[in-house]
Amino acid sequence: MAETEAKTAPLEGLRVLDFSIMLAGPYCARLLADGGADVIKIEPPEGDDMRLRAPCREGHSTYFGQLNAGKRSLALDLKSTEAIKLVHQMVEQTDIVVENFRPGVMDRLGLGYDALREINPRLVYCSISGYGQSGPSAERAAYAMIVHAESGFDRALMRYAGDRDRPAAGAVFVADVLGGIFGYAAIQTALVQRAKYGKGQRIDVALMDCMLNLLVYELQEAQCPVEAPRPAYGPVRTQDGDILIAPVTSRNFSALCEVTGQSELTQDPRFASVPARGANWNAMMQIVEKWTERHTSAECLAALARAGVPAADYRDPGAALTDPHLMQRGAFAALADGAGEFIGVNAPWQMSGGLTAMRREVPAIGQHGNDILASLLKLGPDAIKRFAASGAFGTPG
Repeated sequence: MAETEAKTAPLEGLRVLDFSIMLAGPYCARLLADGGADVIKIEPPEGDDMRLRAPCREGHSTYFGQLNAGKRSLALDLKSTEAIKLVHQMVEQTDIVVENFRPGVMDRLGLGYDALREINPRLVYCSISGYGQSGPSAERAAYAMIVHAESGFDRALMRYAGDRDRPAAGAVFVADVLGGIFGYAAIQTALVQRAKYGKGQRIDVALMDCMLNLLVYELQEAQCPVEAPRPAYGPVRTQDGDILIAPVTSRNFSALCEVTGQSELTQDPRFASVPARGANWNAMMQIVEKWTERHTSAECLAALARAGVPAADYRDPGAALTDPHLMQRGAFAALADGAGEFIGVNAPWQMSGGLTAMRREVPAIGQHGNDILASLLKLGPDAIKRFAASGAFGTPG
C-alpha cells in the first residue's frame, strides 16, 4: 500500500453491545472499539465493579480505562423489564454481542442467544466463560487463576523453575487476556462467514480451552514423554544484576562461546548438539555465568548484541513506558478520564491500511445514555423520561 493512501477504521459501521465485566470480555470488546466499531457498554446504574479496581487516582481506575477506552456507556438495570425491552430494540440494529457471565445468566435475563437471534438472525453473539457453555463444569465459577491451576499451567511453570516444589503465587491473568484475544479472533471469523451466508452465530470461548492452547509442548509431552529435560531459560548473574541469554541455535551457541572466550565449550560432548545442550542446559549456563559475573549487565548485553546472541535485561513493567523502540513503534496511546490523562497499551498489531489504535476517551457511567437512545432508538426526551420513571436506568430519583 502506498504510504500516501489514507488509513480507515476497518470495523467502522459495526455496532457492539458489550455486557461483559472483569477483564476477558471488556478486553475483547475494546479491541473491537480500537478497530472503529461503535461499542456500547451496558453497565448497571452503579457502574461496572472494575471502575473501583486499583490503580485509581481521584476515584478513576486506570485498569478499567485500559479495558474500556473508546466505548460508549449506557447504564441499565437489567432486572427491569423496561430495560430489557430497550436492549431488544437495540439488538435489531446490532452486529455483535459480547458477554462473559456464567452460563445461563443471560438466558434468565431474556438476553440469551436464542432469544436475541429471533430478533436479529445476523447477530454474532460471543460468550466468554471459564469452562464453556456446555459440559459438566460449565456452571462452575472460574476466574483466570482457577484455570491457570487446573489447566496445568502453574505446575508447568513450577517444573521449569527447577527450585520449587509448589506452584508460585501469581497475579498476571493470562487466561483472561487470551480469552479476549481468541474471542476477538472468533468474532472476525464469524463476520467473514456472515458476509458469505448472511447469518450470525453463537461463539463459545472457554478460558480453560484458551490455556490448553498455550500449553503446546506440555500437552504433547504428556502423551509422548521426553526423557531429556527441556531447556528452561532463566537468569544468569552479572556484577550488578541478572540477564537472560537464549543461545537457541547452533549459530547462537558458537557466537556465545566466542564472545565469552569459552571456545572449549564447542568441544565438550555435553554441548555438541542442540539436543545435548538442551539436556545439559543448566550446566552450560553455569559455565557461561563465570563470564557474566565479571561484567555489568550493560557490558554483557552490549557484547552479546554485537555477537548476535539473543539476550535481555530483566526489567520492571514500568520500564516499557519509556522504551525508545516501543514509543517510536506506537505501542502506547494517551487516554483520558475524569482524573486526566494516562497511558494505555495498544493492541499488539498494526495494519498498513487500518486504524486500530485505542480511542482516547474512557466513558463515565451512563455518559452516552441519552445520545444512544435518541440516535439509535429515536426516543425523544419524554419517552426517555418515561423509561427512567419505570426504573429502566435504576431506581427513580
